[in-house]
Amino acid sequence: MSGDWIAADWPAPRSVIAGTTLRGGDIASLDLPGDPCWLEQVHGAGVVMVAHYDAPPMADASLGRAPGDVCVVRTADCLPVLFCAADGTEIAAAHAGWRGLASGVLEATVAGMAHAPDRLMVWLGPAISQRAFEVGGEVRDAFVKTDPGAAACFLPNERGRWQADLYELARRRLSGVGVRAFFGGGFCTFTDEKRFFSYRRNADCGRMVSFVALKTLENTDGDAI
Repeated sequence: MSGDWIAADWPAPRSVIAGTTLRGGDIASLDLPGDPCWLEQVHGAGVVMVAHYDAPPMADASLGRAPGDVCVVRTADCLPVLFCAADGTEIAAAHAGWRGLASGVLEATVAGMAHAPDRLMVWLGPAISQRAFEVGGEVRDAFVKTDPGAAACFLPNERGRWQADLYELARRRLSGVGVRAFFGGGFCTFTDEKRFFSYRRNADCGRMVSFVALKTLENTDGDAI
């Protein structure tokens, strides 16, 4: 495989390959088991199954259950969230900017998966960090009005605005529907200019591609079928 990507750091079964391309990386250079299922991302909560569509469907998450399925999302500050089942037979990818998070894209993704939430693991890919992600009060209100505890994910700054923690907001939303296994996080697309694109740093930029793919099916003992 190309060196222009980072592998998801999670204990996924060997049927699953996942990660994020870096600046200069090209998903076409990766030895993936199938064609990516591209989406027309709209910052919503739509979820589709991986398929060969005539045009990218309007959605912000996709699900896959067959060998060769490849779920992908494009980001440049928004949070890519990759999922796989503990038995290696199901995958998903979600595009979770603050609008998608507030709209429930992660909850919708979990609801669409065949496995129970406590049988899923999640990798949080490169996104903008809380230190770099300044938002207005309307963003904080979008979360706090339905979940007062989400206030802990926002820190006030000296400009009368808020620093939002996308990673913690995602963990909170996923925990609320029963997901327990979280990995990744800790990146900052805004400050790590060498590796990542950032829309807030340069609006005229490219996008990283985060992907999760099914190579082979595995049984519950972890042996390749």
